[in-house]
Amino acid sequence: MKIVIIGGTGLIGTKLGALLQAAGHDVLAAAPSTGVDTITGAGLAEALEGADIVVDVANSPSFETEAVLKFFETSGRNLLAAEAAAGVRHHIVLSIVGCDRIPDGGYMRAKVAQEKLVKAGPIPYTIVRATQFLEFAGAIADAATEGGAVHVPPALMQPIAADDVAAALARVVAEQPANATIDIAGPERFGQDELVRRFLTAENDSRTVVTDPQAPYFGAIMQETSLVPLGEARLGTVSLADYLAARKTATA
Repeated sequence: MKIVIIGGTGLIGTKLGALLQAAGHDVLAAAPSTGVDTITGAGLAEALEGADIVVDVANSPSFETEAVLKFFETSGRNLLAAEAAAGVRHHIVLSIVGCDRIPDGGYMRAKVAQEKLVKAGPIPYTIVRATQFLEFAGAIADAATEGGAVHVPPALMQPIAADDVAAALARVVAEQPANATIDIAGPERFGQDELVRRFLTAENDSRTVVTDPQAPYFGAIMQETSLVPLGEARLGTVSLADYLAARKTATA
C-alpha cells in the first residue's frame, strides 16, 4: 500500500516510516522540507496521488494559542479535502490523551478542534490518542523551572516512548478504520513530579523538584487524572528505567 505520513520527517514520523517500509509498504514522508505543505496546500495533491492511507503526525511550529489552533484547523481542512479528492481510504491522526479534559490548555483545545474535523470529515478514520512522550521529560522540566527549582504537580502521568508510539500507529495502519478513538500509553503510571525527579537524577541535574498541586502544566492546571487514560488503552513496553538506561548509553 501507499502510505503518506504527514509530518514524516519528525520524531514519530521517521520511526513510523521505517517500520512501514520494513513491512513492505510504499511510504512517502510529507513535510515542508520534502515539498508538501498542508497549510498552503503546496505539493499536497501530488503527494496523495494513489495513496491508500494517510497518517497525520504533524505538529504546529508554534504553541501560541491562536497560532496552534489556526495550524491544526487549516492543515486538517486542507488535508481532508485533498484526501477525499485522492480517494484515500483511511485517515489516522495522532492526538493526546486527555486533550478534551484540559480546556485551559490552548494546545489541547487545538487538538480537540483537529479531532472534530476528522470526525466530521468524509474519510474513514482512527484517532490515536497518546500520553506524553518519555522523550519530552526534559522539556517538561525546563518549562516548569523557576530559578534553580522545578515546580510540577503530582498529577498522574503514564508516559510512552516514541518507539512504542510508532509501533502502535503501525498496528493501526494494518487495521480497518475504527471510526473511533484509541488510547495508547506507557506501561507505568506515576506522578509528574516523580517523572521529572527521576529524569533529573539520571541526568545528574542539580535542580530541585518542588511538588506543587497548583503548578501549571504548560499553562493549564491539572487534575489527578487529566493526562492518563480513563478506560481501556493499548500499552507500550518501554519503562522509564528502560528509557533512561538507553539514553545514558546513547550519550556515553
